Amino acid sequence: MSADTNKRIATAWAAAFNAHDLDGLLALYADDAEHYSPKLKARKPDTNGLIRGTDALRAWWADAFERLPSLRYDVVKLTADDAQVFLEYVRHVDGEDDLRVGEVLEIRAGRIVASRVYHG
Repeated sequence: MSADTNKRIATAWAAAFNAHDLDGLLALYADDAEHYSPKLKARKPDTNGLIRGTDALRAWWADAFERLPSLRYDVVKLTADDAQVFLEYVRHVDGEDDLRVGEVLEIRAGRIVASRVYHG
C-alpha cells in the first residue's frame, strides 16, 4: 500500500472511532489483528495489554464506547509510509484530564494488522 492509501485508512479509523461506529472501525482491521494498549493492561490485567482478533476488539471498544460516551480523539499529527501509520492524538473524555497519545497502525493489504498505543 502507498503512504497516501495508509493515510486514508488512518483518517477513516479516526472518523469511525469518533463516531463510535464500531462496525466501521472493525471493518478496517484484519480478522486476526492484534491491539496493545496500556489502558487495556490496566482495565484487564489478564490480557497483559494485548488482545487478538476482531471479536476481542469489538468487546473492548464496545465497552469503552458504553462507559465513556464522550470519548473522542483529536488527531494532532499523522505520518505514514507504505507499511504503517503513526498517529499522535489527544484523548478527550468529559471529567478526565486530556491525554496525549501516540499510536502505530501496521497495515497490510489495506487492513490494519496491528495497533499499538503509547502514553504515560
